[in-house]
Amino acid sequence: MAVIKSQVVSVRVEPHIKGALQSAAEREMRSLANMVEVMVVAYCRMQGYPLDGVPEGTLPNATVRESQRD
Repeated sequence: MAVIKSQVVSVRVEPHIKGALQSAAEREMRSLANMVEVMVVAYCRMQGYPLDGVPEGTLPNATVRESQRD
């Protein structure tokens, strides 16, 4: 079976946007890259864009924090 490599996307954002993204990533215990991926998947689902390869009802590398389980 062929292994599909992830793709690189580079973006420039204002410092306050990066700060907000870093805060969100820390709160969710995610890397910055994974937080962006999660946000893009959520946005695409809300807007009805197709997401080939991402099973419905899941997020990429989804983790559940202890405080979210209750």
